[in-house]
Amino acid sequence: MTVQTLSPQRAHLLADAGEAEIFDIREPDEFARSHIAGSRSLPLSDARREGVEGTAGKAVIFTCRSGARTAAQCGGLAEHLEGEAYMIEGGIEAWRKAGLPIAIDRKAPLELMRQVQIAAGSLVLAGVLLGWLVAPAFFALAAFVGAGLTFAGATGFCGMARLLGAMPWNRRAAA
Repeated sequence: MTVQTLSPQRAHLLADAGEAEIFDIREPDEFARSHIAGSRSLPLSDARREGVEGTAGKAVIFTCRSGARTAAQCGGLAEHLEGEAYMIEGGIEAWRKAGLPIAIDRKAPLELMRQVQIAAGSLVLAGVLLGWLVAPAFFALAAFVGAGLTFAGATGFCGMARLLGAMPWNRRAAA
């Protein structure tokens, strides 16, 4: 099945008219922080396992943050649909730039990958600064974090993400 792209404005018109359902394929922590108002969360892992439900007689519109993840994955998601499938060109970023409604929960924690980036970057910076200003042994901290990031990229397992995901401020997003 071919998945066509829609402008954010056209997607909004179809959804507002009840002719389409918008599905956000990002992870739950990303969706909790901000999403297109009225869209439904359908993380890629769930979509592959369960498919898209509750869309009888409606077109399905897939989206993500920038559209790149959707472009790479929506063909596989759409192959099990009976109706038409679309993706929003430019994703939620384009939707936001068009001034269309976004549901934002500022109380939701930052997305887990952003937390990992902040923590890893801070640890590397601290290791380098302390190694330079205090004692060269602190460079080992930066090397340790770099090795952890390399391992995470090579294996898909990120210990820091697991650790941060278990923190109290992230438990609400997982529930």
